[in-house]
Amino acid sequence: YSTEQRGRPNTPDYRLYFKNADGKYISPFHDIPLFAASKEDKEIPAKRSKTTGSGVLFNMIVEAPRWTNAKMEIATEEPLNPIKHDTKKGELRYVANIFPHKGYIWNYGALPQTWEDPNHTDNITGCCGDNDPIDVCEIGSKIRSSGEIVQVKVLGVLALVDEGETDWKIIAISADDPEAQKIHGKYLYIDDVRKHKPGYLEATVDWFQLYKVPDGKPENHFAFNGEFKNKDFAVEIIKSTHEHWKALLHKKVDGGTVKCTNLLVSGSPFCCSEEDARSIVQSAPALMNGDSVPPEVDSWYFFPK
Repeated sequence: YSTEQRGRPNTPDYRLYFKNADGKYISPFHDIPLFAASKEDKEIPAKRSKTTGSGVLFNMIVEAPRWTNAKMEIATEEPLNPIKHDTKKGELRYVANIFPHKGYIWNYGALPQTWEDPNHTDNITGCCGDNDPIDVCEIGSKIRSSGEIVQVKVLGVLALVDEGETDWKIIAISADDPEAQKIHGKYLYIDDVRKHKPGYLEATVDWFQLYKVPDGKPENHFAFNGEFKNKDFAVEIIKSTHEHWKALLHKKVDGGTVKCTNLLVSGSPFCCSEEDARSIVQSAPALMNGDSVPPEVDSWYFFPK
């Protein structure tokens, strides 16, 4: 996959659109497969899943790289769902630095082809979904780039209840990370993270509990008293949100303002042509000279002045 920038960086106009290997514009939300394709199966969507010695791999879309503050996210309410810099009342949004942390403490992003249905009450949390793809906290050692697609191993999940909405946080690690093979256990139990990355899970709970307090909001709370559930539990949650996404893309449920425009989802009534997809991107503001953002994490772009 590759990305194409539109609009001026660090403004509300900025968008990051996605292309597949054939150079066709696609939706990262809908057209990138949830399951990472095996080397033997290059079809899209993949019929078979790529596996390691300890489980299935998933594709993760990186929205906000570690240590950055800009609230970059998939624009679920826009055609082709580019990544944008989120705004509130016309102002760009940034996550605060919660001492002793700096910005996001993981590579933060989402799993494609998942959806937390706002009309579905979760049996575990008792709350409806937050209307977004399921979130991922990637704990590998490498700082990723916004728009990067990373194949990850799922390690566990945290059940955040954010302003009355269910907001699952998948804990994962890049399959190519040097520590990925150490964090496995018989069933990829989350305790392996405590062993090899002491303090990281506790910091994650602390971050999610407090990150909205600087904005004048109350502390968040969690199901299971903030206890992380293991890999098997997490995979079941992912599969459930994948089924909700399927219902959304085949018009079996009302998605409200969520845009389901896609190029590759077989049988979806929301499929568009390559020409339509190209028109969507070309209608977005063009990059100005000198506006391109280098692939490495650049502080002037991601951090507020």
